[in-house]
Amino acid sequence: MAQYDIKLEAEGLVDLLSNNDKFTQLTETIINQVLDAQMTEHLSAEPYARSELRSGYRNGYRVRNLYTRVGHLNLRVPQTRDGSFSTEIFRRYQRKEQAFVLGLMEMYLEGVSTRKVAKVTEALCGVTFSKSTVSELATELDAKVSSFKNRRLDEQKYPFVIVDALVIKCRANNIVRAMSILVAYGVNKDGYREILGLWLGDSETESTWSTLFKDLKSRGLEGVDLVVSDSHTGLVKALRKHFQGAAWQRCQVHFMRNILGHTSLKNRKEMAEHLKTVLYAYDIETAKKLTNDFISKFETKAPKSVACFEEGIDDALTILAYPLKYRQRLRTSNMAERVNEEIRRREKVVRIFPNEESAIRLIGSLLADCHDKWISDDRYLTMEEYNEWGKQIKNETKQVISF
Repeated sequence: MAQYDIKLEAEGLVDLLSNNDKFTQLTETIINQVLDAQMTEHLSAEPYARSELRSGYRNGYRVRNLYTRVGHLNLRVPQTRDGSFSTEIFRRYQRKEQAFVLGLMEMYLEGVSTRKVAKVTEALCGVTFSKSTVSELATELDAKVSSFKNRRLDEQKYPFVIVDALVIKCRANNIVRAMSILVAYGVNKDGYREILGLWLGDSETESTWSTLFKDLKSRGLEGVDLVVSDSHTGLVKALRKHFQGAAWQRCQVHFMRNILGHTSLKNRKEMAEHLKTVLYAYDIETAKKLTNDFISKFETKAPKSVACFEEGIDDALTILAYPLKYRQRLRTSNMAERVNEEIRRREKVVRIFPNEESAIRLIGSLLADCHDKWISDDRYLTMEEYNEWGKQIKNETKQVISF
């Protein structure tokens, strides 16, 4: 990682740090110096310096306005004569931070914000906003979110897909409505996690989930072997329709909640312990024995819980057919739940999205940031053992057919 020599006057530093407005100036000063240092690095020469290593010439500056958490920054972005200089310094801000700030701006302009939100917006950005300012910011950001949301998926295969939804509130025609954000995650054939797509719908119906799945398939999603999700009726019907031939793993965390929700508090702890022994069984034979033990123990104490258990246990144990090393991460939809926590953290501040576009913009930006981190991170799963297992299963199937 590059290191830059930032110069500040010692006398004014304490004053800068103790004043919000001046802290904005401090941030602005630092970023401008970093931009100048990046230009020097790009050209391999200081301003006005004669050097055989020089690869181009400066051509003044252009002003870049950013609305950030520390206030409104006026940045001086250096330019070259041939236009070859570019900086990645704004990349993360352009999606996640800009979407968050923009959501607050829109709340303010739509007249739906409380005095507290108006205060936060003004303190956050340090300026008042016109509709044209918001429109300009939104246009640029929407293009980036749309590019992420609609990208092609046919350069990879995705053997593992995890889907989940969360409910948010949006305002439409001065009415606040609950809506569902549907998100699909995947683990590609190389073992890296990706965020495959998102959709905003009125509810978690079969029709809404089908819309998301059709979108994924139209963009090239293929090679799906296992889908992990909760057991929402509309979701399960859509999965069976659009992913025929793929196995379905019912999320074990949601399954446990469903079962424990039907029993009394006095039996809940004991039942949870027995449930874990069934769900964490080493193989199918052991799981069958533990299943019978569970039913015998609780069918009188908690008949509703046992009925729920019997109805879903086969789907909750699908993962036992897969190699041991893949079970821990694919037995639940926890991958999605962790991302949901990040979305909820921002959504609680916004509380009610001023419109559907704002919701897609903010959540899409968060997901795009997460996606970029995942694909540059360490592999989520090593896929060699899975690939060998898959070949073995195919060979066994061929042998059975040959008889």
